[in-house]
Amino acid sequence: MATAAEPRPAELPLPGGREGAKVKLHPILTATVGGPPAWFLREEGRMAWRKGLGLGVPKDQWLKSPIQCFLVEHPGAGPMLIDTGFHASVAVKPRSNLGTFGTVIYRDIDMRPEQAAVAQLRARGIEHSSLRTVVMTHLHPDHASAIADYPEATFLVSSAEWEAAANGGQRDGYVKRQFDHGFDYRLIDFDSQAANSFAGFGRAFDVFGDGSVRVVFTPGHTLGHMSVVLQTAKGEVLVAGDAIFMHRTLEDDHLPFLLADEHLFRRSLREIRQYRKETPDALIIPGHDWEAWQKLDASY
Repeated sequence: MATAAEPRPAELPLPGGREGAKVKLHPILTATVGGPPAWFLREEGRMAWRKGLGLGVPKDQWLKSPIQCFLVEHPGAGPMLIDTGFHASVAVKPRSNLGTFGTVIYRDIDMRPEQAAVAQLRARGIEHSSLRTVVMTHLHPDHASAIADYPEATFLVSSAEWEAAANGGQRDGYVKRQFDHGFDYRLIDFDSQAANSFAGFGRAFDVFGDGSVRVVFTPGHTLGHMSVVLQTAKGEVLVAGDAIFMHRTLEDDHLPFLLADEHLFRRSLREIRQYRKETPDALIIPGHDWEAWQKLDASY
């Protein structure tokens, strides 16, 4: 399907790499939402779909979920983001940004406009125009809502994710007006021969050529989902995105309610487990685990 954007193949590594580079990682909370437990950890049975959607589930049993993104400061390439979190307009008029279907999925939104990542970056002395790179784990609204805030950036998206999003709609979890801009999108083809394996992951790319930032292919939640491995001064970090909503999925195979492809999700889950086995000291950050979020440091 035609889009205003004309994405081009990514040419990696991007400029700015430095031998032995370590990055600084700053988790950013842009909002919280609420959802029924079975949305994050699905139940089985004929009527389980009702619980997954929260029908008949008392609100006092719902779980709190972070809407997060991550500032990464690279010593040579400068500041970059992993995902964008919610746009400031979600705090005022959610439907204008998330669409009608999005307001059904993202409920009990708790957000102030100043929580938007662009405002939090400005408070750190980082203007949006200085952000060179944004790595998108995928293009669902809770991750892509604020793409429009960074028109000067280069966005890295997997080619499989771009195809799914460009040809999908709200019922597939995408709001096209969030990402359908004439911005600099660069597509990463994990099916190409240039992809390498890395620490349990079958397909990976070194973004800056110095080992500090790697993207790894973890489809299943969406058909083109990718996660990010970072080398920080405090150790290695895997920003898993929605490859795992909660740590419990990693521990006991308890899957979330909706998946684009369950087979791919389970395969990605096995790769994350292998990564954890090979890198036992790494910090693994799931996509929507409030308890895990509260345990994160302000920076790494």
